[in-house]
Amino acid sequence: MSVVHAEEKVLLNSSPDAVLAGSIPKPSTASAGPDLTLTANPNLSHNDLWQRIRNGYALRKFNSPLVAKHEQWYAKHPAYMQQMTERGQRYLYFIVEEVERRGMPSEIALLPIIESAFNPRANSISGAAGIWQFIPSTGKHFGMQQNWWYDGRRNIISATTGALDYLQMLHGMFGDWELALAAYNWGEGAVHQALAHNRKLGLPANYANLKMPSITRNYLPKLQAIKNIIGNPASFGLALHPVPDQPYFVAVSTSKNIDMELAAGLAEVTLDEFRALNPAHNRPVILQENSEVLLLPVDKVETFRANLASNSLPLVSWHAYKSRKGEHLNELATRFGQSPETLRSINGLSTRLKVSTGQMLLVPLNGQIAENEFEAFNAHPALASQLSRNIIRYTVRKGDTLSTISRLYKVSVENLQGWNSNVRILSPGQHIFIMKLNKSPQISSADRNRSKLGMASERDKKFMHKT
Repeated sequence: MSVVHAEEKVLLNSSPDAVLAGSIPKPSTASAGPDLTLTANPNLSHNDLWQRIRNGYALRKFNSPLVAKHEQWYAKHPAYMQQMTERGQRYLYFIVEEVERRGMPSEIALLPIIESAFNPRANSISGAAGIWQFIPSTGKHFGMQQNWWYDGRRNIISATTGALDYLQMLHGMFGDWELALAAYNWGEGAVHQALAHNRKLGLPANYANLKMPSITRNYLPKLQAIKNIIGNPASFGLALHPVPDQPYFVAVSTSKNIDMELAAGLAEVTLDEFRALNPAHNRPVILQENSEVLLLPVDKVETFRANLASNSLPLVSWHAYKSRKGEHLNELATRFGQSPETLRSINGLSTRLKVSTGQMLLVPLNGQIAENEFEAFNAHPALASQLSRNIIRYTVRKGDTLSTISRLYKVSVENLQGWNSNVRILSPGQHIFIMKLNKSPQISSADRNRSKLGMASERDKKFMHKT
């Protein structure tokens, strides 16, 4: 169950007076976002979220030469730090509130910096997504629905709630924040095995003495480096412009489907800003069943409510269309006034996939009425069914190369690369997609069993995005 950030809920398609009890927080005056320069700012405001985070530091100081390495990198990339801070100001207050409410160390609120640089559209090569970088299976375990329309791993509220639930579970499991953080990055199963290995050899069973992958070995040093920079930015030649210690967004309930572009227009915010607050929606139509709330800047709720009350335009300008025999996407694009590239993008279609007879597509409404046309479409997503019929999702094992996989599945290396963003180097645990061509490959029982083991091991692994 998602936690709603603010007391306010505005009912979509409701009367102007249908605001629930509560007061809207004062809007932020830092709408342009934080600024980082190479000059220290000695006069920090008391209304500063960074200071609130500093006051809540509770993790043991982590000493490692890797800390200095990451401090130097961040300090030498002020543009990266500025972009990250500008994105993070939208989400940080909510995260800090949740961390404090649970009694967790405030450093936990900084984890999205090293996971995704606060980019809600971030993806890893292993399929992790969102600011907290959940892989699909872990996201589903913590209640984040994922379908053709919507990816709950990108939802700021549900992903934050799931990440903090997971971290608290790991802390309870290991009784130690260092091991909990290592498990968040590496997987609890991997940490358990590493601890058992050390005990068997008579070695200390703690974080510092575990043998672990490089990305996990660098995970805590990165967090310590960020912690040190935020703790004393002047010592690194940086000045963090204060992020106001007040809510950035308000939750607004959605009772009907609505176009994303229209919702942004009613709130009088840019489409980029609206998408940044509502990044879980994959399509131009927001379905009510996929989202109980929309997030809007606190100073735009009244604007949204007033504009919605006076709006006379249809809330939805897209509908589901079932393709007929012999129809091609280029012809459909012309008929519906879209470029083929736009229609493919909206429907999540690769340039290599053809439209099949009876396939459902999202197309412009062109004046028609669409009330309940999305229900069946959402229940049986076109892309999901197409993937299950035509595409194999393969888990890379140790020793696999593009050449060995191409021989196994009787496809060319060039095709493999084309289907997988021109990948050149494979890593164990990585997923690649293989399109079925004329006939299915003959896979030995040993290969089939190894594939099952690889899928099982995925449940114990969480490969994270590298910043």
